[in-house]
Amino acid sequence: MPTRRLYYYDSFEREFEAQVLSCEPAVVAAGLTPPVWSVVLNRTLFYPTSGGQPHDVGRLGSAGVLDVREEEDDEIIHVIDSPLELGSVRGCIDWGRRLDHMQQHTGQHLLSAIFHERFGRPTVSFHLGSETSTIDLRGPEPSEEIREGAERAANEVIFEDRPVTVRYGAAEQLAQIGVRKEVDRAGILRAIEIEGADLQPCGGTHVKHTAQIGLLLLRRCTRIRQDWRVEFVCGRRAERTARADFQRLRQVAAKLDCAPEVAAEAVERIISDRNASFKKALDFSGRLAEAEAALILLKHPPGRGGVRLVVRSLDSASAEYLGHFAARLAKEEKTAVVLISKEEGHMVFAQHPSSGIDMNALLKQVLDKTGGKGGGTRDFARGRLSDASQAERALSTARDILQSQGFEV
Repeated sequence: MPTRRLYYYDSFEREFEAQVLSCEPAVVAAGLTPPVWSVVLNRTLFYPTSGGQPHDVGRLGSAGVLDVREEEDDEIIHVIDSPLELGSVRGCIDWGRRLDHMQQHTGQHLLSAIFHERFGRPTVSFHLGSETSTIDLRGPEPSEEIREGAERAANEVIFEDRPVTVRYGAAEQLAQIGVRKEVDRAGILRAIEIEGADLQPCGGTHVKHTAQIGLLLLRRCTRIRQDWRVEFVCGRRAERTARADFQRLRQVAAKLDCAPEVAAEAVERIISDRNASFKKALDFSGRLAEAEAALILLKHPPGRGGVRLVVRSLDSASAEYLGHFAARLAKEEKTAVVLISKEEGHMVFAQHPSSGIDMNALLKQVLDKTGGKGGGTRDFARGRLSDASQAERALSTARDILQSQGFEV
């Protein structure tokens, strides 16, 4: 039996009377704590999850409403935390949640209409989240200028306090009066009209005037497959978000010892200084690796067969330093090197091609014994131990393998 949807007629009603037609133990869905019951009413103000908008919560008599679902036969299931007797019951919705959802949903209609009509970016999906909401736009990436223009145009309509009304009609009738997105459904459809801005089929809850949206703020824009996802907040969410953003900006400015208005410029200077320092550090690291490699070459004469093997662990060395060090040693004919950083577990195995060792195969054998990931070529391979404490074991394993192959370590 279809449930009469009272929210269709007045989304601002908060309490209602209804008849409990059935109450049965329910299968517990994700996020709910058992036991729970499924209740069917003859009429309801509770909105079920649908069309990108989450369900309402609230109370039915003494029971808490945890979830609201829509069945195929237009019956609405209320999932509650304690059983109800059949008969009359009084229900009330969580008004703060309902108002928040109405602000976001009407704001979405307005924003989608503006992106579509003014900038040729139709909305292909909508999601109302617990903190932010998103629309996915089809077409080229909306530039910063387009996004700012859409936000400004939406807020102009909000500040004009235009009426938001519900209209009914068949798909053909709505198409004749300029519905934004035509729906291929028979029967009478419900549509939401924002005066002079949008007409869109929708079964959700909405405000009665655009000023009740409060304010609309656009957030980030990211690529989602072939579309562009635009994040936005409306109403009280916009207020909270703007306040939180400013607090973060003030904290950053305080750390930088500057005014919030020039924080971005201060960060740019710090990044520039950091990049310059990093470049110098790399240069010094390369020089140090060259010098240490020269000393190592003096201390390690070639062994049996004329091959010089350098097998060492370093207490603390970055992957970049190991790479410089190994590359310098491997320039020398018949020289091979196995380097492992004890602190981070980085490994570099390298050789001059004349050494005759398969360094990638050697690395794989060591990692099979000690755990980790890596790979490379016959002459140069990199890896990292899963557990840096295995560095000495890895070094010992490499020595054993090389000795078994006839090399003097």
